[in-house]
Amino acid sequence: MPAYSDDTKAVVLLDDETVTVESNGDVVEHHRVAYKILRSSGRDRGVLEVPESGQIKITSMKGWGIPASGKELGVTEKDAVEHGLFDNASYSDLRVQILKAPDSDPGNVVGFEYEIRARLNLLQETWDFQGEDPVREARFTLNVPPGWEFDMHWLNHPEITAQQDAPNQSHWVVQDVPGVDIEDDAPPEEALEARAVLNFASTDPAIREKTLDSWKDFGLWDNRLTAGRRDDSPEIEAKVKELTASATTPMDKMRAITVWTQKQIRYYAVEIGVGGYQPHLASEVFAHGFGDCKDKATLLSSMLKDAGIDSYYVLIQHERGMLRPDDPPWNAFDHMILAIRLPADVPPATVFATYQHPRLGTLLFFDPTDDLDPLGYLPDSLQANYGLLITAQGGELVELPLLAPPANRLLRQEQYSLYPTGELDGTVQEVRWGEPATQSRAQIREATAKDSRADMLESFLAKFVPGADLTDARAENLDNLSENLVLNFQFIARNYAQSSGNLLLVRPRVMGEWNNPILEDATKPRKYPVDLGTTQLLSDIVEIALPPGYTVADLPEPVKAEYPFASYTSKVECDGKVLKYTRTLQVKSVIVPTEQLADLKKFYEQIGEDENASAVLKRADSN
Repeated sequence: MPAYSDDTKAVVLLDDETVTVESNGDVVEHHRVAYKILRSSGRDRGVLEVPESGQIKITSMKGWGIPASGKELGVTEKDAVEHGLFDNASYSDLRVQILKAPDSDPGNVVGFEYEIRARLNLLQETWDFQGEDPVREARFTLNVPPGWEFDMHWLNHPEITAQQDAPNQSHWVVQDVPGVDIEDDAPPEEALEARAVLNFASTDPAIREKTLDSWKDFGLWDNRLTAGRRDDSPEIEAKVKELTASATTPMDKMRAITVWTQKQIRYYAVEIGVGGYQPHLASEVFAHGFGDCKDKATLLSSMLKDAGIDSYYVLIQHERGMLRPDDPPWNAFDHMILAIRLPADVPPATVFATYQHPRLGTLLFFDPTDDLDPLGYLPDSLQANYGLLITAQGGELVELPLLAPPANRLLRQEQYSLYPTGELDGTVQEVRWGEPATQSRAQIREATAKDSRADMLESFLAKFVPGADLTDARAENLDNLSENLVLNFQFIARNYAQSSGNLLLVRPRVMGEWNNPILEDATKPRKYPVDLGTTQLLSDIVEIALPPGYTVADLPEPVKAEYPFASYTSKVECDGKVLKYTRTLQVKSVIVPTEQLADLKKFYEQIGEDENASAVLKRADSN
């Protein structure tokens, strides 16, 4: 084998998949895979997990371990252990058969062979031939019935011409595929991996409905699954009237209904058979009080319709960048949200996650599964991401908006008193909305007990002011998502300023670390862009009352850094009594391409230098 990096856990020696399509559209998949284990961290390659359900049946399963001595040891499906995929948030008929190969130690080879029969909801197969491990050879073989057609599309990889083995058999081979490096703050691994998407079609009209020739076809297929699912019931209609009784505007109605759906419909997925794709009836979701993402979207759409507001399903993928506008139609989706058609009298400026559709007008994207982002906002992973907007005319791939930085805002105002002993005490008020509020609400929610919340806030403070004593902490609007989250701190930090003779060294930046050291410790050139997560606008306004008898001897220089992806400014001033420090960070885009990474590193270095800079104070009676 060629030489691999020291962090390579295992190598895929062979990944061989044969798909045989039967005349009714069912498929038989035969898989063979072999690994060379290089390190102890690669031992898990010796464990095979194969899913099974009402639509997927395992017909055979084998495994081997080949130690360096060459003595082969084997296991079969009789040695497999079944594990259900039930948890506190789901119930499914999907289960996993787990088979462990013997002797999966470093230096050994493990291999598996298994076969499944599957009934496909869509006539599509995805060949995922790249992952964390490098691959020596991967092979995909396709057998189709006479008269059937197929198209193979390549993603993140050059197209490879099929080899024709027989009139209805083709195969493709790739060799020496590198593993995907795991880099901090890179786009999701799934968005970087190479794969091929295969769509195939029959001349039988009943089977042809499962073929995806376009995104429009995908939407029409989904329409057939969801037909009648959003029909309301007397109970739903009564609840809508109750919720909107005091609403005076369409926006008030929308907010009342969305808040109720977020809070009162518990997330719980029941997916049996086609239930992984088809939502339950809106009336069932309402009656039971729970559902998964497509169930919650279905009920919300039904309730909005009763309030006179149209909405549309949107299929989307949580992993931003996995789906691209020039991709063929393929089932890359794992989530469903809604696009709400804004009534004409709702000012678009009052909401942020909007899209101007040429035929439907202004659409507001909303995720009813997320119970931390209010109406008008969108989780950061769904922004600048592609979703399938589904209307009566079919599917349409659209790009969801990237919220402007002011939509994700942190304004921190700090007032302190500094004493000759170096002690600092004062108060801090943080006003948060958008993503900064969402993150804080999530952290505080996890700390349910009063003591644990206090511990969490003290830990938060200790990151910036080690040894500080938190004397008071309060949160306002913690559960009211439509209002800004306000956090109030009061603390005392002893020995904050450092004494040196007649001088005091004080750091104007007290709280908040905006420097990101992601590129500082890189031991090799980075391969992938940096994902900054979300746009945002952060501001600090700090006032420190000088100790009696002290004046300013030296102040840090102002900083101004401007780049395409972000900007940063800071300034320190003094009127003789109060040291005032102001700074602003604006993140304007979320993906920084590799050609701009040197600028990104420099940008964060400038922030880091500013955050650690000190003002020098001296006693007024000293020379």
